[in-house]
Amino acid sequence: MQELSAHELFAVLEKSKGLRVRAGMGEHRFIGIWFVLVKGRILARSWSVKPSGWYRTFLIQPRGAIRIGEIEIPVRAVPIRHNGLRDAADRAYLEKYSTGWEIRYAKDLVGEKSRATTIELVPTFSGGHTASARTNGASVGHTRQ
Repeated sequence: MQELSAHELFAVLEKSKGLRVRAGMGEHRFIGIWFVLVKGRILARSWSVKPSGWYRTFLIQPRGAIRIGEIEIPVRAVPIRHNGLRDAADRAYLEKYSTGWEIRYAKDLVGEKSRATTIELVPTFSGGHTASARTNGASVGHTRQ
């Protein structure tokens, strides 16, 4: 079984613009989404807020996974209601996605519709432990079978 430490996971995410996510435990496929790291948290927002999209699926079934290369990492989705964290996510989106064609979508992601969909993707370890950028030494994930 291949694993990443929490440190390795966040090091990879710090260099990435996109993230592959599968919402829920059903037949949803992995799709690419934009995300930001804020205070050691993986935050994501829905741009389209589709009724059958990843965000609404996570609201019904908060378990899912992210994929880093061939490694699948279980996550738990937690809606973010705190305005201070949402404000920090706004700044992070505008800073991270600030070039060329990206800025148009980044501006949409900080609008009220998308801002209301702010969700934290919390990596989970076997045994139910969770990870953040502050986690030391733990590992998470498995190679897709």
